[in-house]
Amino acid sequence: MPSYPHRTTREELRVPLPDGTELYARLWRPATDEPVPVVLEYSTDRLTDWTATEDARRHPWLAGHGHAAVRIDARGHGNSGGLPPGSASADLLVEDGAALVHWLAGRPWCNGRTGLLGTGAAGALALRIAARAPDTVRAVVTACPDGPHRLGRAVLAADGHTRATAHLADAARPPDPLYVGDDWRARWLARLDALEPPLADWLDAPAAPAPAAAVPTLAVAGWTDPSAAAVLALARAGGSTAVPVRAVLGPWPHGLPDELLPEALRWYDHWLRDVDTGALATPALRSWLGTRWSADDPWPSPGVREVRYGLDGPLRTAGTASEDRWVRVRSPQHTGLNAGSYVPHGRPADRPPDQREEDGRSVCFDSRPLPEPLELHGTPALTLRPDPASGGALVAARLCAVAPDGTSTLLTRGVLTLPAEPAGPDPVVTLAPVGATVPPGHRLRLALSSTYWPWLWPGADPDGFAVDPSHSALTLPVHDPGTPEAAPFRSPTLPLPPPLHLTEPLAARPERVTVHDIGRREWRTELSPATDGTRTHSDGLVRAEHTVTAYRVLTATPLSAQARTDRTLRLERPALGWDVTVHTRTELRCDATHLLAHTRLRAEEAGNVVFEKEWHQRIRREST
Repeated sequence: MPSYPHRTTREELRVPLPDGTELYARLWRPATDEPVPVVLEYSTDRLTDWTATEDARRHPWLAGHGHAAVRIDARGHGNSGGLPPGSASADLLVEDGAALVHWLAGRPWCNGRTGLLGTGAAGALALRIAARAPDTVRAVVTACPDGPHRLGRAVLAADGHTRATAHLADAARPPDPLYVGDDWRARWLARLDALEPPLADWLDAPAAPAPAAAVPTLAVAGWTDPSAAAVLALARAGGSTAVPVRAVLGPWPHGLPDELLPEALRWYDHWLRDVDTGALATPALRSWLGTRWSADDPWPSPGVREVRYGLDGPLRTAGTASEDRWVRVRSPQHTGLNAGSYVPHGRPADRPPDQREEDGRSVCFDSRPLPEPLELHGTPALTLRPDPASGGALVAARLCAVAPDGTSTLLTRGVLTLPAEPAGPDPVVTLAPVGATVPPGHRLRLALSSTYWPWLWPGADPDGFAVDPSHSALTLPVHDPGTPEAAPFRSPTLPLPPPLHLTEPLAARPERVTVHDIGRREWRTELSPATDGTRTHSDGLVRAEHTVTAYRVLTATPLSAQARTDRTLRLERPALGWDVTVHTRTELRCDATHLLAHTRLRAEEAGNVVFEKEWHQRIRREST
């Protein structure tokens, strides 16, 4: 193990909640008699298998640098007691989290100060817990905090049902008999009986406000992660409130990169240990712009100016007669197949490929070749003048950089469902934040399509929309290349995790395959994550996973769109004769007004079915 300022210890805890429920916890502490602050990572991901490898790398490192680090399984998950809260009872997780930080702050080995750490859903949860208990939580580090399940009033297809299937399967896993004893089976059956598919609650929930910082917060994400907008919002709010916020946006996939761990430690040391680490001397936002790290303070930066590109001037389309006011956008229903992953995890198939095929299915507006490099830094916006008859249509906008050889590289994108009855000002499509440098000689391309499958459920009308270029414009955030640069980040030396043996499938499935059935005019896409396989943990647990997500659509029929995810999890402890399997499946199709969901859950013990249930749900497509 690398040498750190402190030796560390590890112990297992049972943490009581006010209602008597006990949560399972793992604690790493520096070997010192002095009280130390505590950093809590609180998640529905079970700590004895799902996050065990990362926990064994990062939490001993934090403990070795003077902070007690705690991982706790949420209520009804992993080896904790209680039943999993339904989506409608999500506030219970926040209440539990507030109780946990108060309990931890009162331990004799704690100096009374706590910090929170979270990624994804746990990152958003950390912000909510801090708002509930700001007197106890002194600092938060949030990475890629989860956002909404709708995008521009459209319903996500790429992430929603896949996450819902995984959420149900993970919540259906039993407690581990090695840690909870013979009571595991009774607790498992009670847990299974309490489960409900979360997708309907997710989509029916009113749009939540952007996460806010109630305590000093360090927010981190990759530019291509859907949480980048939330991180920028936190940076913006930090400049107008008394709560310090620092943000970092880099070239990373979803998660907290190792390179940012020293920044997290600096943040915790400053707020939890009163060590002058220079944490507040860092700029409000540090960003990777493709060729350099930029330091912007404050955010929004005075070094960013808005540049307007009219769709009948700096950006132009070909093939439309000059006397025709309206440009018609009517895309085949498989437009979007080259979108890449909605939440990128760093796998090769996550990245969007060359966009020329997608451009050919869209209406494109191109600039002239750029005479000099163009740094983009911020949130582009597209103001459109649609034909009044286009109400209810889906608008998908992609901004690409086109190289001299024709290669089209996706920079950012945004979507909007047009109001059913247009009124008021022209609608605005907000594109995802972008940090990129477009080289000289490249052209900017705005590509418009009327569908974006399988990211989004298609609208009912295949006719698309029409737009008036003379009253439409793209506004880009152009960054001054003379703004200060930030220093690059370096990964620390972390402990080696316990050995984990991975047995990959003999016939590994490709991560992403697309099939065009020409006779049926059908397009099918199948995704299989590279995480599939069998893992043998150092404590003897054998964990096998298999997931397949499939999409299909007919080229000219939007309501033919269908999606399905199958997930299988198997847990074994050969030494104990323990063998359980959980199968979940979510199937979705659509009509003009609703999504039709069919969800199945089956649990087996030693090959025998012990629980089985199905749900049929109609979910409104229109947001409330």
